[in-house]
Amino acid sequence: MSHRVHTAIDSPLGTLTMVAADGALAGLYMQRHRHQPPPETFGERDPAPFARVIEQLTEYFDGARTTFDLPLAEQGTPFQRVVWAALGDIPYGETVSYGQLAERIGRPTASRAVGLANGKNPVSIIVPCHRVVGAGGDLTGYGGGIERKRYLLDFERGRDCAPAGYDAAPARVG
Repeated sequence: MSHRVHTAIDSPLGTLTMVAADGALAGLYMQRHRHQPPPETFGERDPAPFARVIEQLTEYFDGARTTFDLPLAEQGTPFQRVVWAALGDIPYGETVSYGQLAERIGRPTASRAVGLANGKNPVSIIVPCHRVVGAGGDLTGYGGGIERKRYLLDFERGRDCAPAGYDAAPARVG
């Protein structure tokens, strides 16, 4: 079993809880995040392993970072891991549909399975599952809630993005 620790920070999306397993980021969860593991599995509170994560999130929310470079320890099925890896190839500020993502991973008839795997992404924002939309461009489910998905997409597109529908915190991370 891995050594797990966690910490929490404020962000424009509200409180973000980060979980590390053996020093690598294993989870980044928002308040009331769907598919979040029970808090008792997060380990003790220890902010030490998260300095680089916090730095990169701060740069992201300041508009100075469009990609992340962090060691990850995502736990999932082989199929989920393929989907999560493909999410990292979606450019900042752009979206793809679940069907397009299924095609990108060589499974063109698996759009529903891609949607399920996308919804189980344990490392929100950093693994950009918010960039996947419905076939017609509609904002469909998001583990952190549709309002947060809308915020992230508007933010990445340089649009005015007033937080709404969740407990927002100050605009600075850290």
